[in-house]
Amino acid sequence: MPKGVKVEHHERTVKITGPLGAAEFSYDPCLTVKIDEAGGRIDVVNPEPEVRHNKELHGTTRALIANMIVGVTQGYQKKMEIYGTGYNVKEQGGKLVLQVGFAHLVEMPVPKGVKVTIDVAATRGNDVPAKFALSGVDKYAVAQFAAEIRKVKPPEPYKGKGIRYADEHIRHKVGKAFASGGA
Repeated sequence: MPKGVKVEHHERTVKITGPLGAAEFSYDPCLTVKIDEAGGRIDVVNPEPEVRHNKELHGTTRALIANMIVGVTQGYQKKMEIYGTGYNVKEQGGKLVLQVGFAHLVEMPVPKGVKVTIDVAATRGNDVPAKFALSGVDKYAVAQFAAEIRKVKPPEPYKGKGIRYADEHIRHKVGKAFASGGA
């Protein structure tokens, strides 16, 4: 555990508090979580390692607790881009408002614990995208909200217009080829 992280364990719930916030997780009763304050460790113990279900939960629980520690110390961030002429993004009243080529604006409520930072609000042609970032303590909440935003207008393969992750590469297809001249 890094310095500045406080861990509380009550019954089957682990609560981790750090400089960026707090995260809480309730684990399955077939596992045991031991906190070693002196050594700065959290151990997930599987009393019955031969049971397949327990083995699966053991790894998942360990990973979720590790993600919580990273979340409260460093945080998670997803950067996104919107390509398309006239497309834009803004945040107003706790909602993310997207204008992405529909006849109406798309309003999405921002989940609790997720912060939206808009770097470039509107696109300039098809070359300069609108850019924004989602950040928060909970890895699942940030990634799920990013996936829901991308689902509004996924990038199309011909011109690449739509909403995508900043590190996503779109494979472009060749459009129709027209033959010149008549028969």
